[in-house]
Amino acid sequence: MGQESGNGHLWISWDEYHRAIESLAKQVHQSGWQFDQALCLARGGLRVGDVFSRLFKVPLAILSTSSYREASGTQRGELDIANSITSTAGPLAGRILLIDDLVDSGITLQHVQEYLRQHFAEVEEVRSAVIWYKACSVMHPDYYLEYLPDSPWIHQPFEQYDDITPDKL
Repeated sequence: MGQESGNGHLWISWDEYHRAIESLAKQVHQSGWQFDQALCLARGGLRVGDVFSRLFKVPLAILSTSSYREASGTQRGELDIANSITSTAGPLAGRILLIDDLVDSGITLQHVQEYLRQHFAEVEEVRSAVIWYKACSVMHPDYYLEYLPDSPWIHQPFEQYDDITPDKL
């Protein structure tokens, strides 16, 4: 998937991105594991979580996290986790599928899973699903579409909006 540029970068088109989300959803479905809520990590997991919520007919919860803020989102800083989770289905409970676009260092997934254990006693089980799993990660996601042994920098199609403003549209 994607086009490698030879300098440690992987470029993903919109079509590839949409097919990847669908393929990941098929993988989770074929596993037979059923979950009660999808919890996506914003911003990267928003689109993936939205599709999963629609396909699996489960409520979508959103947790904002951020570690890539400097240099137009290309340099990792301290991890920030929002104080609350947004959901119309009430507090998290039952089986939760934690969704993001990728696992890079793995620190975000690791900290969020610990956060859920500490703050949501009604959560019975948490599994994770990502499109891309980089070799440099300290976490192994439960579901992933593509393992990247060289841990390239992934250029996703929506990143085109990072460097423009509405007046440039």
